Amino acid sequence: MQQYYFFILLGYLSGSILFARLIPRYLYGIDICEVSDDGNPGTFNAFRHAGIRAGILILCLELAKGFFPVHFALRILNPGNRLFAFVLAAPVIGHAFPFPHPREGGKSIAVSFGCLLGLSPHLQPVLTLVVFYLFFSLVVIIEPHMARSIVTYVCLAAAAFHSFQPRPVVFGTLLLSAVVIIRHVTEGRVG
Repeated sequence: MQQYYFFILLGYLSGSILFARLIPRYLYGIDICEVSDDGNPGTFNAFRHAGIRAGILILCLELAKGFFPVHFALRILNPGNRLFAFVLAAPVIGHAFPFPHPREGGKSIAVSFGCLLGLSPHLQPVLTLVVFYLFFSLVVIIEPHMARSIVTYVCLAAAAFHSFQPRPVVFGTLLLSAVVIIRHVTEGRVG
């Protein structure tokens, strides 16, 4: 059981590193949260305000902070254990509610992709998320982006409940989807 708690804590702390806030500040002297319209320390704002090179670096780091804790845990832990749900969602929770400033987190989109990618070679969850984002971005276009993200994660949660295995992966996907939706809804009210 201690190993599960270790990976939950590792994932949470990994998620708490807000690369989109740190890298532009230290490399370019830009505070992403101050210059962006929504104040979100996220990848989109990094691309928009710090440029493509910084954006690509931040995207890779945001994916990695979700990928590695889940991927390493999957090599050691049993994904069929109920605590694995929290291992899967911990980096997303960390990004949304980072230590030590839980009100200054981001919307957790990129890190959620990283977490689901960490389940590799089981790619159904991350591919499902990709398909829903592409569908609501290119086929049935939902605007604004906040609404698109909420609908995408509601659909991901429904798909997880219907077709993902094992059960802790289902519940982890539901939990990370809920965190992303909550962050979008609360940010939508603030902004």
